[in-house]
Amino acid sequence: MTPLVEARSLGKVFPMGGGPVHALRDISVEIAAGEYLAIRGPSGCGKSTLLHILGCVDTPSAGTLLFDGREVGSLSDEARSDLRLRSIGFVFQRFFLLPMLTAAENVDVPQAEAGVPKAERRRRTAALLEYVGLAHRADHRPSQLSGGEAQRVAVARALANRPRLLLADEPTGELDRANGEHIAELLDRVQADGTAVVVVTHDAALAERAARRLLMRDGRIESEERGR
Repeated sequence: MTPLVEARSLGKVFPMGGGPVHALRDISVEIAAGEYLAIRGPSGCGKSTLLHILGCVDTPSAGTLLFDGREVGSLSDEARSDLRLRSIGFVFQRFFLLPMLTAAENVDVPQAEAGVPKAERRRRTAALLEYVGLAHRADHRPSQLSGGEAQRVAVARALANRPRLLLADEPTGELDRANGEHIAELLDRVQADGTAVVVVTHDAALAERAARRLLMRDGRIESEERGR
């Protein structure tokens, strides 16, 4: 079976004044449809860089990335943007909700960008806010939400276009333990419902929920563990 995502010998070099920085070195990894993968490692080891390349936000300096068998590097900028919009959802540590919009409006934005009809957007937004337990907060703006609530809205937004892959970069990093647990349970549910989940985290408890765990160091995959 074709992996959902396949990275082959990825490298990433950032030119810097003091010389090039090798953020990724010869990274090869496959992600199956519906899989739950956690990536851990010390700060600066390349975790977020890898996540951004897997999400087609950044491009590698070397190697090949395939999404559902298609080589991403061969796609036009427009096709790559469409892939991100329709097939990949992103959750970040600091939420990045639009402050002037309500929770419902934030969830609506990516659907509008994808051309989803208004009636379907309204139905889907209501269902997603119910899914994350925030139907009663639909009309609240981010400043009126707790950190945990804002992150749940961010998850709903990431799922708005029914992506096949959800990428989460330190999704519990700004949250207290109780709210972090709520997000961890929500990610479990997303994966159980069929979406592949890749999470970058320093949180050992969150990583342990994944079926497969990678440890990165100095831009390389140092080890891999399986099983929960």
